[in-house]
Amino acid sequence: MRAWNRARLLWGYLRGRERLAGLPVEYIVETTAKCNLYCPMCPRETHKQPKEDMLDDVFDRLVKEAGASAEHMMLIGLGEPLLDPKIFDRIEYCQRHGISTLLSTNGTLLDQEMADRLLRTPLAHITLSFDGASAATFEYYRKGARFESVRDNFVRFARLKHERGAKVQVVVQMVRLERNAHEAGEFLRFWRAVPGVDQVRIKADETNLLQPLAGHAREDWKHPCHYLWRGPMYVKHSGDVYPCCQSYMLDGKPVGRIGESSLVQIWNSDEMRRMRRLHAAGRSGEIGVCSRCLTTIPHPLLVAASLLLHGRTVRRLLPWVERLIYLSRLPARLLRPPKLCKTPE
Repeated sequence: MRAWNRARLLWGYLRGRERLAGLPVEYIVETTAKCNLYCPMCPRETHKQPKEDMLDDVFDRLVKEAGASAEHMMLIGLGEPLLDPKIFDRIEYCQRHGISTLLSTNGTLLDQEMADRLLRTPLAHITLSFDGASAATFEYYRKGARFESVRDNFVRFARLKHERGAKVQVVVQMVRLERNAHEAGEFLRFWRAVPGVDQVRIKADETNLLQPLAGHAREDWKHPCHYLWRGPMYVKHSGDVYPCCQSYMLDGKPVGRIGESSLVQIWNSDEMRRMRRLHAAGRSGEIGVCSRCLTTIPHPLLVAASLLLHGRTVRRLLPWVERLIYLSRLPARLLRPPKLCKTPE
């Protein structure tokens, strides 16, 4: 069923169809809007969030409706997932519906007990977010966290995973920013030497808070955005659904709400069809949120390949593909990052 769903999405993407017969392969699901840190590059700084968790009815309905087609759910958003008291139940619930899960954590709560609990779940992938190689840079971008404490939590988790032979994929990630870019080499050296770490990723900043003049050049718009054909769609803790996480952060409107419309109706809503129509015509720059989006745009060949593979596999391969391209071992045109320009050229 899932392979057939991907085939239908692939056909719709290649044909530039605005109405799709399949449902998204991936979802970003914000199970909590609560966070314990303040970070200058985080959209929480401009989009204030309530101290609320996703209701069981919303989460259960989403998983049940998506269960036959969804392959991967990222249980993340603008909150710290380990603050969700039901996060372990949610991971297990996805597993019962055949959906693999990913978490991304700031590490402040990842003590010995939390690490033990996580390693007993069927979690497929965890991103350990650590934005710096020194206390000065890390604590500038992760206000409220302590460098050595979080580093020790991450090292302990990775080593426990290694010692137990757990299958969870562990990725340590740094978002490249102005004050930590010079530490990328030291960051790579340290984390590559830690047992249990599967990948170390240097990720571009895809928010516009610290780089308001960035944007895509007009020639980048000729490739339709993969989010509109394969996902991940972004589901807020409230149940509001957005085409992607960027659309929410750029003040876009929800395209539906879990419980008020079915996933099929939301995925093929009037707004989703309008966005696909413009993207397929090379006119994505006419869409307000898309014209200001900083997400790297993949070449259609990569999008097609991502629909031939299981969503969990795609998530595992993504950092490797990025590294190959940025190391000039693959053509740079396969990924088009945004440029530092005031308006698209």
